[in-house]
Parts: sequence; structure tokens; C-alpha cells
Amino acid sequence: MARSIYACAMPRVLIAEDETAIADAVLYALRSEGIEAEHCLLAREVVPRVRAGGVDVVVLDVGLPDASGFDVCRELRGFSEVPVIFLTARNDEIDRVLGLELGADDYVTKPFSPRELVARVRARLRRAHAAPKAETGAWLERGAFAVDRDGHRIRFRDQLLDLTRYEYALLDALLQRPGAILSRTQLMDRGWDSDADSADRTVDTHVKTLRAKLRAAGADPDPIRTHRGLGYAIEA
Repeated sequence: MARSIYACAMPRVLIAEDETAIADAVLYALRSEGIEAEHCLLAREVVPRVRAGGVDVVVLDVGLPDASGFDVCRELRGFSEVPVIFLTARNDEIDRVLGLELGADDYVTKPFSPRELVARVRARLRRAHAAPKAETGAWLERGAFAVDRDGHRIRFRDQLLDLTRYEYALLDALLQRPGAILSRTQLMDRGWDSDADSADRTVDTHVKTLRAKLRAAGADPDPIRTHRGLGYAIEA
């Protein structure tokens, strides 16, 4: 059944992890779900392998022995949009923010369930292979905002915002329904499939970085409104 989800070709995941016991468990879990997987031990192996092509998701340990996974992700984002899931023993908010700012797609903290990691990989694969639903036309005006869905760009008061892919996705989702309260689950629909607690942390982290970028662009007061227990809304 797992193979039928991906009708085109069997997806391939690259795991960069220096703890072989963890890597072996993840490799087994992925392969059991019909997902091809390969393993490398060092950071310096990741970029050449992704450049060679055929990698659909990268599972990247932050603490590799020869370099930081953050540095690897930064280099990957210089030429590739391949989804990156960080795997790390660190759970500080500053590390999550840094990883997401660098363009990572998810953040899994050790110890973790291999089945949970597989679910997150499958979520990334579904979204990567889904046909985009971009509206035709150039910039769509939303009050002080303008959205270019074909180009995945958003302006605030004619200033182009420097957004990560999921900052863009969350802001775009809010701007599609200005004033409406969207739950974290609704906002995560274009991001991660994960448990509720993890979803809360991920959305809140992105909202925090979005607010900082909007402040830097001159947004005062903050256009993103928090509705405790419900979610977020935006005043465009």
C-alpha cells in the first residue's frame, strides 16, 4: 500500500547521522514503508549527494562530527529546495528558530519514534509532489500586503519580505482570509503532519519570526493577532 501512494517513482531519503544505531533504525522504518533510503556519516557528503540528484528528502543531524547541520542546510538552500528535516538532541527554542530561518522544513528532537519520523517524511513527500494551486495573475492586493502566488512572494507596503518557504505559506494562508481566525491545524495544513504539541510549537515559532520581519518592515501595530485557544488572524 505504501508504494501506491507515490505513483511515479519510489521516493528516496538521504539520512545524515553519525550514530549508526539511530541511522539503522530510521533506515529500517523508511524501507518498511516502501521508501528508499541511504545513509551518510559526515556533513561533507550531503551537498555532493544532493547535487547529484534523486534525493527527495534530507534527514539531517545537527551535530555531525565534521560540521554543523545548520551549515549544511544553509549551503543546500543556496541551490536546492529539497525538504530538510533536522534531527537533533537539542530542543531549545533558539535552535528551532535558527533551523527554520535557514529553510528547514521540520525539527525532530531525540529521543524520537522512527514511526513519527517516517510520518513526517511522508508528509514532506506528499507536499513536494502535490500540484501547486497558484492563482493566475501577478500581485493580489490584500490591504497593506500584496501576494504573488506564482512567484511565492509577499510585499508589505511595497517592501518585499524575505520569507522562508513556510513563513510564506503561513502568511499567505492568513492573507487568504483577512480577519478570520485560523487554527494551528489549519495553518499547518501547508506545513507539517505532526502531533498537536509539536504543531503548536512549530506554528508559534514561525509566527514569532514573521512578526520580527514585519516589524523590521515597519508594521506597527502588529498585524498578526493571537486568539488564545483558537489560533491566529491577520489584519490586512
